[in-house]
Amino acid sequence: MPSEDGKLPAPAQTWNAERYARHAGYVAEHGAPVVDLLAPMAGERILDLGCGDGRLTVRLLESGADVFGIDASPGQVHAARARGINAKTVDATALNINAEFDAVFSNAVLHWVSDIDTVIGGVFRALRPGGRFVGEMGGQGNVETIIAASTNALRERGIDPAPLNPWYFPDTAAFKRLLAGHGFRIDYLELIPRWTALDTSLSGWMDTFAESYLSVLALADRPAFVAEI
Repeated sequence: MPSEDGKLPAPAQTWNAERYARHAGYVAEHGAPVVDLLAPMAGERILDLGCGDGRLTVRLLESGADVFGIDASPGQVHAARARGINAKTVDATALNINAEFDAVFSNAVLHWVSDIDTVIGGVFRALRPGGRFVGEMGGQGNVETIIAASTNALRERGIDPAPLNPWYFPDTAAFKRLLAGHGFRIDYLELIPRWTALDTSLSGWMDTFAESYLSVLALADRPAFVAEI
């Protein structure tokens, strides 16, 4: 809840591997074409930026590539290691690797990054000369209905929603400028509209992906809030 001075606590987003597997299994399924776009090859050294529980990282390993995964969530890294993946708990903003990888892969991660400029710079430095970066993320318009409904519901409760939006959803022009500014040559970048049916429930989705919106509400008030979304 807001404090007496009107300030809100910082947005919170935690990752529970079991909850993620239950409510977000479709993320890895939709990421399969991104692996195909990367076209990993045997012997390549690949960094999986934001490997999560490793479901998609396994696809990279099947190519015979040497894959190293990083993720900010210790729980997700533990789950990835259980799949036999070489993974380490590292926040993407703290990436400090120089010219060690033939490719950097990232699926459904960059829209969670608070300092995207720092992360893209780190990705560029991690690549060997001629290396490639292939990634997928949410773009302009993603989950806009949920954002709009959550924003309205919070305002009706006297809560400023602005600092609670956890996502970065750029348009293609802005993201191209960001990549080019760090030295990338852009071969392909596209905003692809994709309707995604929820396998479980909106409540499960909100618990998994929109914790920052829920964190400012008492537990007893959250079901009514989600029902308005």
